[in-house]
Amino acid sequence: MAKFTDLKELNAFLEDNAFLDGFVPSKADADQFAAVKECDKALPHLARWYRNMQSYTEAERAAWTACEKKEEKPAEEKKEGGDDDDFDLFEATEDDEKVLEEERKRKADELAKKAKETGAARSQIVLDVKPWDDTTPMDKLEKAVRAIELDGLAWGQSKLVPVGFGIKKLQIVAVVIDDLVSTDDLEERITALEDYVQSMDVESFNKL
Repeated sequence: MAKFTDLKELNAFLEDNAFLDGFVPSKADADQFAAVKECDKALPHLARWYRNMQSYTEAERAAWTACEKKEEKPAEEKKEGGDDDDFDLFEATEDDEKVLEEERKRKADELAKKAKETGAARSQIVLDVKPWDDTTPMDKLEKAVRAIELDGLAWGQSKLVPVGFGIKKLQIVAVVIDDLVSTDDLEERITALEDYVQSMDVESFNKL
């Protein structure tokens, strides 16, 4: 089912988001793309998202839906899954998580406001940050990454993604003002965290 029926509301949402649900394309994007049917050039953020969706084949968009269904688990199985299925890096309480989310949103709003005032372009970058091994404390790794502050940078959502042999990488969103922060800047700062970080790669890069 499409998330938005009003294209102007969809355009407003896409001003600060590259995708409809998280930071990679998903079933929500596939459903919305099918519902939109055509691109309205008068809505620039919608047009950018629509062109991005068109760059994927029909089979690729169908795979997002199939993948999402495959990953769904019964409630009891999820409960028994334990920490392996839990991406809560800090084991935060609901109140703690709310505070963290509000802080992330505040910084993202400040960045968006600054970009609008200056007419600067913004991008949403998804970064893969890889630890040395399975003994690396991923909570401390993420805290160290989020502690990086640059003019024109706001950190967004994150999760841990298994890569094999008990090792998980941190996948985290960085929203940047293009003229102020580059991927090279991010890589330099992140790989300088030598106690935790082995390497950093760009998973995706999308203009906002």
